Amino acid sequence: MKKKNKNPFLSIIIPVLNSKTGLEKTLKSIFKQKFKDYEVIVIDGGSEDETFKIIKKYKKKIDKVISEKDRGIYDAINKGINLSNGKYINTINANDMYFSKNSLDIVKKYFTKYNYDFLFGAVLKNKVYYKYEPKKMFWSFNFYPAHSGGFFVKKTLHKKIGLYSLKYPCSSDYDFFWKMIKNYNFKGGQTSKHEIISKFATGGFSSKYSFFEHVCEETLIRVNNNQNKIVVLVLFFLRCLRHFQKI
Repeated sequence: MKKKNKNPFLSIIIPVLNSKTGLEKTLKSIFKQKFKDYEVIVIDGGSEDETFKIIKKYKKKIDKVISEKDRGIYDAINKGINLSNGKYINTINANDMYFSKNSLDIVKKYFTKYNYDFLFGAVLKNKVYYKYEPKKMFWSFNFYPAHSGGFFVKKTLHKKIGLYSLKYPCSSDYDFFWKMIKNYNFKGGQTSKHEIISKFATGGFSSKYSFFEHVCEETLIRVNNNQNKIVVLVLFFLRCLRHFQKI
């Protein structure tokens, strides 16, 4: 492995499981970045394909690796957070990519200019998602661009809030965002629509969960973060109603 930066600006965490081609694609998008003050942390959940051959292929450019069974993607991310030394943390799933060679330069610009605690970068998944609208949190979880590769956060926030909860296997990021924004009132922002940070691949881990698994987790997160239970119940039925109307 390459000699690690002791205190890099950014720690990039890549959770991966049986995605040899996807991991290589993600790594290449990192290594072509103009911005170089980062460390790369690969958390392999015990892949049974040739994923580890890709890790070995790029071992001089990867700073840290764990390869062992885990309890899901958020457990893998938590392991990466515990290993990280960067001031900021970004998680990008294997098979997703940074959009251009300037992606991390854009991120650095926003943190330097605004001193944000966290940043939601515009992401491309069929269309561009870019709006960060925290006022919508009380009735919708669609208040921010999609997660992988586009969300950057100061490591100190994890020290105050904690790691991702393993109670929510498909929506733990929502729980973390709720705590970060509503419970702790940390300062964050977004990039512009034209400053795309990452590109999503189709068929990610969240697509493996059903609509009801997603909506039940989201409902539980709201209750556990002390949103009014009557409001939460109304939101649950509205979500279900909209879902069935689309079928």
